[in-house]
Amino acid sequence: MIDIKRIRENPQKFTDGAKAKKFDVDIDRLLAVDAALLDCRKRLQDIATEKNSVGKSIPKLSADEKQAALGRLGELKNAEAQLNEQIKNLQPVFDEIMQQVPQPPAADVPSGEDDTENVELRKWGTIRKFDFEPKDHVELGISLGIIDIERGVKLAGTRNYFLKGAGALLHWAVLRFALDYMIGKGYTPMSVPLLMKDEAMRGTGYYPGAEEQTYRMDRDDLNLAGTAEVPVTAYHCGEILSAEQLPIKSVAMSTCFRREAGAAGKDTRGLYRIHQFDKVEQVIIAENDEEKSKAHHQEILANSEAVMQALGLPYRVVNVCTGDLGRGQVQKYDIEAWMPSRNSYGETHSASRFYDFQARRMNLRYKTAAKKNVFCHTLNNTVIASPRILIPILELNQNADGSVNVPAALAPYMHGREVITER
Repeated sequence: MIDIKRIRENPQKFTDGAKAKKFDVDIDRLLAVDAALLDCRKRLQDIATEKNSVGKSIPKLSADEKQAALGRLGELKNAEAQLNEQIKNLQPVFDEIMQQVPQPPAADVPSGEDDTENVELRKWGTIRKFDFEPKDHVELGISLGIIDIERGVKLAGTRNYFLKGAGALLHWAVLRFALDYMIGKGYTPMSVPLLMKDEAMRGTGYYPGAEEQTYRMDRDDLNLAGTAEVPVTAYHCGEILSAEQLPIKSVAMSTCFRREAGAAGKDTRGLYRIHQFDKVEQVIIAENDEEKSKAHHQEILANSEAVMQALGLPYRVVNVCTGDLGRGQVQKYDIEAWMPSRNSYGETHSASRFYDFQARRMNLRYKTAAKKNVFCHTLNNTVIASPRILIPILELNQNADGSVNVPAALAPYMHGREVITER
């Protein structure tokens, strides 16, 4: 959520920001409702002041004056009730519009309509040239007996799968390697609940907006989280931390659930766009300092790049354009791994900076040295997500005979197994 004072001071910035991000928000309507609420509250203050003054004067008044004063108190109480009723009606309208207002993008975010206009910042690694006809990850998985999409669909519907044998081990190896790397960097590991209340979804900015992508348990008013970002970021919601606690750096490994609504016919083959996957997520809760947040953003991006480099996967980093940013993100960098079967880079990581957008929605604050309560800044990034990352791992490490070499960094997690061969 945005500080309404910022919107009052520069409404055009937020109108332009919403347009750039392609969010339909009526800033003029918001300010009109805000002005009406301010007027009602000022009039309530004036009424309270007058009631107090009249009440104090009554003992000193004559009988006729007392009657007049009591009559005036009745008028004031009626006016007070009417104003409170107006506020009761206006406040939900204000809250609803405020929930929709997006964070304006940072100055160095490129303008663009969608992900095709994201701007490449750098590349790492050499794209492999094959001297044989390579298979895609589905063909490899079937021939090696490590991926079974047919039975996944039979039992759970489209975009589902089984990993088995060395496929399951490789999946877990990637996750455990990434988790161990982050623990080595000083991040606190967390095991998190997957069912979240609506408050946590709203607090992290997923509601409103991501309802169609979320699996909801209506019977229990709970939601299956699409990322550990939700429980980890919301962990301290409603609390006032001390400045000495910050920054809080956490990492969580969790199963994630996404309906992929609206993605019919898109990326349907294989493991790229699926309903259930596992992800290691890094989250930082930090001081309310833009320069420090930018430094943290580079840190979480570097963590993910280090994991990709350790796995030997060529990738590129892109600066995500305005039209591809979410409501709360002031800036986002994506890492995209080279995937031979797509003959292009495919997104595998998203590193996001929110400033105080999420903290305001969660009422997450800290006490400064000056004893002032200030909203925190929040950031998050994927460390690794599997099985999507298995696409480049399998495809880039395949051999002419159909076997797949295990990246050296993962061998210790594969019981020393260095090559996946046919079943």
